[in-house]
Amino acid sequence: MKVSLFGSLPNLISLGRLLLVPAIIALIAAQRWKEAFVCFIIAGASDALDGWLAKTFDLRTKLGAYLDPLADKALLVSIYVALAIVGAIPATIAIIVVARDFMIVGAFMVSWFLDRRLEVRPLVISKINTLAQILFAALVLSVEAFGLAKGAWFQLSLYAVAGLALASLGAYFSRWFRHMSA
Repeated sequence: MKVSLFGSLPNLISLGRLLLVPAIIALIAAQRWKEAFVCFIIAGASDALDGWLAKTFDLRTKLGAYLDPLADKALLVSIYVALAIVGAIPATIAIIVVARDFMIVGAFMVSWFLDRRLEVRPLVISKINTLAQILFAALVLSVEAFGLAKGAWFQLSLYAVAGLALASLGAYFSRWFRHMSA
């Protein structure tokens, strides 16, 4: 079966986002904040673009169903860990973000190992959580890049990201538990 370049575009965009991750992390480690901010904005915009292309032009694929969330998770987990290591955010928020993703992946793996495969389908709360994590990371990078002050918004955003991550984890585990118990 021959696939056109246009038909593969959402997957190629997701792959490009995945390839941007090491560059962004290296820029954060080098404290080249403006470049890290720009690359992160490009990566975040690519997430919206590949999803829009896939839905608008019916270019959804099985590969895309795995590649897009993999690119998202690699980007967000890496960014949060890197930002915590350099002291731009508290380690606690990075731990919550990373632990959520590992627990969800672990639950999916358990279901596969037990031959009770669960369809990979993002929940609405998960999409909201991902958007909040992207926006918060972009705000933190912009604070570092442009010397902005961390005001009350910073603490409120931390609690919002933590709360959404935990709510998303709860929703996934609820769905997973119902599926595994059926």
